[in-house]
Amino acid sequence: MSIALDAMGGDHAPEAIVEGAMLAAPLLNRKLYLVGRSDSVCPFLPNAMPSNVELVEAEDSVSMDEKPTHAYRVKKNSSLMVATRLVHDGKAEAMVSAGNTGAASTFALLTWRQIPGLHRPAIATRIPNRHDGFVLLDSGASPDVDPEHLVEFALMGRAYARAVMGRLEPRVHLLNIGEEAGKGNAFTKQVHGLLARYDWFAGNIEPNHMFKEPCDVVVCDAFVGNTVLKTGEGVAEMIGEIIRNAIPSNPLIRSAFWPVKFVGDRLRKQIDYAEAGGAPLLGLNGLCVICHGRSNAKAIKNALLMAQTAVENQLLASIRDTINRNG
Repeated sequence: MSIALDAMGGDHAPEAIVEGAMLAAPLLNRKLYLVGRSDSVCPFLPNAMPSNVELVEAEDSVSMDEKPTHAYRVKKNSSLMVATRLVHDGKAEAMVSAGNTGAASTFALLTWRQIPGLHRPAIATRIPNRHDGFVLLDSGASPDVDPEHLVEFALMGRAYARAVMGRLEPRVHLLNIGEEAGKGNAFTKQVHGLLARYDWFAGNIEPNHMFKEPCDVVVCDAFVGNTVLKTGEGVAEMIGEIIRNAIPSNPLIRSAFWPVKFVGDRLRKQIDYAEAGGAPLLGLNGLCVICHGRSNAKAIKNALLMAQTAVENQLLASIRDTINRNG
C-alpha cells in the first residue's frame, strides 16, 4: 500500500515538501505518492528518484487562506483533493498535508465521512511533559462542540494512546481551570459529569499540571486546545531565544558557555514541532496527518513516518474497536 503526500500544501511548498519526501523515502516500507503539479515539483526532485516514490499529477492547489468549503466545491483537481481521493479509493492508506488545515479537515470529512458512532473529528497532538508526554485533543478541528463530543474525543484519545504511544490502560483528563469536580464553566461541568461515568476518567487537570504530572490523554474543545498549543509553542520558542541570546558571541568567552548550549540543544529537540512532524485527524474513515503550515523538510519526513506508524499499528481499527466497546 502507500501514503499520499500533498506536495503543494504549506508555506514552503513544494521545495520543503519534496525534500522531506526524499528524506523519508528510504525509511518507508511502502509506496509514496507525491501529489502536485509536475512543472512545480520536478525541479526539486533528484535525478535518481527513489523507487518507492511516484509523482501523481494534480493541476491545482489550495491556498493557505482559502475558504475550506469553497475550495472543496471548486478545487476538484487540487493536490489536496487528489490525495484525499487516493485514500478514499483504497490506493493509499493515509495522506499527509502541511497545507490549509481547515481545507484538509473539510476535504477529509466530506470525502471519507465519520466512523460510525462518532460525530466530530479531532486533531490529536502529542505534547511533551516531564514524563513521557501525552496527547491533547481536540487541538484544532472542531471548535463548536457539545459535551457529548468530548466523550468521543476521550475514546479516540484512548485508542491513539494505546495504538501509537503504547499505553496499555490510558487515563483521560479534562482540561479545566481547577482540579475539583465543580470547577469550570457550564460546558466543562457537563463534560465532567459525562466522563465521570467511566473508570478510566482521571478527573480535571489544570494547564500547568499537565506538563508536570503523568497523564496519557487530555481532552478539550478545539478553541481551547488550539490556544493552549499555540501558547505553548510561543513560550517554548521564547525560552529557546532567551537561551541563545544569553550566549556571548565572542568565541573566547563562548566556549565557557558550552554546557548552556548543550542544555539548549536538548531543550530545542524536545519542543521542536518538527520532531513530531504532524498530528493525525481522528474520527474519519481514513487517516490524515496534518502538519504545521511552516513545516520544513524534517517535519515532513517525521510526519510521513508518523503516518506509517499509525497505519502499521492499525489506528483506525483501534478507534473503531474502542467506540464499539465504549472504552
